[in-house]
Amino acid sequence: MERLSARRRRVLLTALGAVVVITALAALTLARRSADQYDPAAPAEGITSALDRPVPADHPRVTFTDVAAQSGIAFRHFPGVRSTQLPEDMGSGAAWGDYDSDGDDDLFIVNISAPLTDPSHAGGGAPSRLYRNDGGTFVDVTAQAGVGVSGCGMAAAWADADRDGQLDLVVTSWDRLYLFYNRGDGTFEDRTAAAGLARFTGFWTGASWADYDRDGDLDLYICGYVRYAYDPTDAQKVSAQFDAEVPYVLNPSSYSAERNLLLRNDGRGRFTDVANAAGVDDPTGRSLSASWCDFDEDGWLDVYVANDVSDNALFRNLGNGRFENVSHTTWVADPRGAMGLAIGDWDLDGDFDIFVTHWLAQENALFSNMRIGSRGATPGRMVFMDVADQEGLGQVSLDFVKWGTSFFDYDNDGRPDLLAVNGSTFQDPKDTRHLIAMRHHLFWNKSDHEGFFEVGGVSGRALLEPSVARGAAFADYDRDGDLDVVMINHGGAPRLLRNDGGNARHWLQVRVRGARDPQGLGALVLVTANGITGREQIGAQSSYLSQNSTIAHFGLGDLGAAESVTVRFASGREVVQRNVAANQVITIEEPAR
Repeated sequence: MERLSARRRRVLLTALGAVVVITALAALTLARRSADQYDPAAPAEGITSALDRPVPADHPRVTFTDVAAQSGIAFRHFPGVRSTQLPEDMGSGAAWGDYDSDGDDDLFIVNISAPLTDPSHAGGGAPSRLYRNDGGTFVDVTAQAGVGVSGCGMAAAWADADRDGQLDLVVTSWDRLYLFYNRGDGTFEDRTAAAGLARFTGFWTGASWADYDRDGDLDLYICGYVRYAYDPTDAQKVSAQFDAEVPYVLNPSSYSAERNLLLRNDGRGRFTDVANAAGVDDPTGRSLSASWCDFDEDGWLDVYVANDVSDNALFRNLGNGRFENVSHTTWVADPRGAMGLAIGDWDLDGDFDIFVTHWLAQENALFSNMRIGSRGATPGRMVFMDVADQEGLGQVSLDFVKWGTSFFDYDNDGRPDLLAVNGSTFQDPKDTRHLIAMRHHLFWNKSDHEGFFEVGGVSGRALLEPSVARGAAFADYDRDGDLDVVMINHGGAPRLLRNDGGNARHWLQVRVRGARDPQGLGALVLVTANGITGREQIGAQSSYLSQNSTIAHFGLGDLGAAESVTVRFASGREVVQRNVAANQVITIEEPAR
């Protein structure tokens, strides 16, 4: 069957028309622009108002409630006064992972311990925190576990790096990396130096694990942002970030790009950086997030990198230890200020699409996978088209600085929805110690014909109440059948957004166990119900400086069972189960050779 469907032909024709509209809009904007600094509180006006989409009457009756404090999460991010430096304002994120193997996801929250002008930021101040999940309530076990990292923390990610069946932890920061091995008794050992990671100094941001070379152990991709160095004389300068004036020391364009790392796991407790040799060091990209996904369905994980004020990059895995940069030929080399990443099949057409959040006055991007020329089982040329405006994700985001994000079926209707958490990088003009807070966006995926509708305003106070959000991580932390979210707020308390009402419809969760990896990273999970197949690639959702639960979640709507569940492991092995009852967590293990 021809993959270029009627809907895709419509999208292509609409996109060509959108080019004309966007060109006219850009000219109008330039003509009307004043010399005043951009006001992030001013509403968008003019031609884009034609793209407004009112909330449909049949929107899901699901709300999100902040239960962080009552659940035992007593945490404050960056308990200090900003010294107006770029690293302070970019963090931080969080990571869900079952480190104690008791069946529920525990939570690691990354912190910025103190202002960079305070000597305690490197070895004291407020550390990052590990919260053990005890059936929906949390206990702070940081001191016992020995993972209380201090410094200017950015991201965290769990994976079994040493293949002992226990989840280990990597933490990134400005200006170093940390690697903790899980001893299996509730404590961790700092293996940073022994693993060869202590020598990597830089402004490290996103972290993503994957077995890119399929040798049986997990490798690590680390995003490098900019080569930041503080000069007191720079603090008095202002600079242009796109069309807005910002302090020089808060502008990523003021600094050259940092390279990225591909840390190959050599299987002896040590890692070797092979990014340059593999062709994925991306030396001109100011990288914040990276996601591993097999976009071309050849069995090898590719990597997409979200870059700030520089072209995004898509590296195709050639299967021989090297990658090909296909960013421009696939139409995803987007030079906007990219922050967060989500990977999912939003239109349920059988391939993975890419959602990217951006800086102020830059719309979200929804790169829909067009796969031009494919027929039947024969893959076509990999091409993406940005359809954010056509599908309701673009214009609504213009007034916001967007960060953590993910596809997640919050109402269990079988269609992947989106959340984007927001928070400004502009200082409050009334009090420059603080950044401007913003409300958040929940996008309900109504259908592939009608697209998404922003329903944050009718989905609970926790999404309406402004904050300076950064990271967001997704998991069913209370194991009640709907997906919840932890949101990390710069300079404030996190929000644990409990999903209330999503489990009114049926669902199915799939825990994957690889032969050498308890998380099954890289495995493709396919769930077919009523003839429609949803898909998730385990580990592909990197959000912003964060990591989602690796338990795949599928809404089934009103169906009491899935017709089939298929897991294709990174090794190429496959397991299929038929007629799987709804409302349960199933575990699928990789078969022996």
